[in-house]
Amino acid sequence: MIVVTGATGNVGGELVRILTAAGEDVTAVSRRPGPLPDGATHRSADLGDPQTLPEAFDGADALFLLVAGDNPETILEIAKQKGVQRVVLVSSQGVGTRPAAYAHAATFEAAVRDSGLEWTILRSGGLDSNAFAWVQSIRTDGTATAPFGNVGLPTVDPADVAAVAAAALREAGHLGRTYELTGPHLVTPRDRAEAIGAALGTPVRYIEQTRDEAREHMITFMPEPVVDGTLAILGEPLPAEQRISPDVEHVLGRAPRAFAEWATRTAAAFR
Repeated sequence: MIVVTGATGNVGGELVRILTAAGEDVTAVSRRPGPLPDGATHRSADLGDPQTLPEAFDGADALFLLVAGDNPETILEIAKQKGVQRVVLVSSQGVGTRPAAYAHAATFEAAVRDSGLEWTILRSGGLDSNAFAWVQSIRTDGTATAPFGNVGLPTVDPADVAAVAAAALREAGHLGRTYELTGPHLVTPRDRAEAIGAALGTPVRYIEQTRDEAREHMITFMPEPVVDGTLAILGEPLPAEQRISPDVEHVLGRAPRAFAEWATRTAAAFR
C-alpha cells in the first residue's frame, strides 16, 4: 500500500489518481478530506503533528512525502515502524541552487538519505499551478499581476511531477537518485498570462509588480528566507535555475508538458 501525503494538493491529488488508475492500494493523507477516486482511502493527519501519523501509515510499504512540519526524522521513524520500505520526497530545486534560503527542505533531504529506507528525491522547479494565484483577478477583471515580467523560468506541470513520483514509488530503477524536474522551455510571467488568455479565448492583461510589492504580499504566507530566495530566483535566476533538465523525459520516456498544455487543461478554474 502507498501513502500519499498532501493528497489534496496539485501534485498529491494527481499522484493519487495515477496510482489508483494503475491498480495500487492508496491511502490519501491530508488535514481535510477532498474528492478521491475509487480505490483510495482518506486518512486525516498532519505532518506537523507526528502523533497523528501512525494510523495513517498503518500497513504502508511506500510513502510519498512533502516537506512539511519540522520533524522529518520522527516522520520517517514512524513510517519505518509501520513497515514503509521506500520513500519519495518532493523537495525544491532551490536546495541545490540556494541552500541557505532552502535549508528547511535540505533538512528533509538529509533525513531521507540517512533514514535507512529506499529513497528517491524529486527537486521540483516552480510549478505551473502557481498561476492559480491569479484565479480571482482573472475572473474579476481579466488581469494577472506578478514581478519580473520578462524573466523566464522552466516551470513544471504538477502532473509531470506526480508521474515521476509514481514511477519512483512503483519501479526499481530510481532508488538513490535525485531528480531535478522542470518544464520544456523558459516561460515568463507575461507568457503565462498570454497562455491562460489563449486557453480562455479572451485576453488576460499582465500587470507588473515591483519587487517590494511582491515581497510585501508573499511574506504574508511564506517564511521570510523563502520569500527572499524565491524573489531572487524569479528576478535574477542563476544559470542552473534556467537549465532545462532532462530528468522528466528520462523517467517518463516523453518530453515534459508545456505551460500552455497546463493552461488548457485547467482553464475552467479561471472562468
